[in-house]
Amino acid sequence: MSREIKFRVWGSAQGEYRRLSSNGNDRGLGISLDCEDGIGSATAYLTSSIGDSVEQFTGLQDKNGKNIYEGDILAWHSNVYRKQDWIGPVVYRDAGFVVKESPKSYSSSSWLACACTEKSIEIIGNIHENKDLLEADK
Repeated sequence: MSREIKFRVWGSAQGEYRRLSSNGNDRGLGISLDCEDGIGSATAYLTSSIGDSVEQFTGLQDKNGKNIYEGDILAWHSNVYRKQDWIGPVVYRDAGFVVKESPKSYSSSSWLACACTEKSIEIIGNIHENKDLLEADK
């Protein structure tokens, strides 16, 4: 299985997402790859300014075809139990990407992948610019 490895960086000082560059000349951000034994196995090291937030692409897309990253806030409707709309941020937990449904409840990574396959998930914001979406859900 392969997936595209991509990152985005929230620059807290600038209040916007910034690009990563491979040469490290893009406002202090950079990626360096350290290949082992010439086989193509590589480890990526990300560097950014203090206060920046590096967020990884999950390999998934929402129902509108938008790439889902850590830090995105997702919305979906549940017909199970209480039949209601849910929102939650994407986080990396237990070796996979999940949705934080409440302070103590997380989806599974397989549920998130299935929901994206069924096109029932939509990105409605991110944790940096839309904190109010998470406050309203409490």
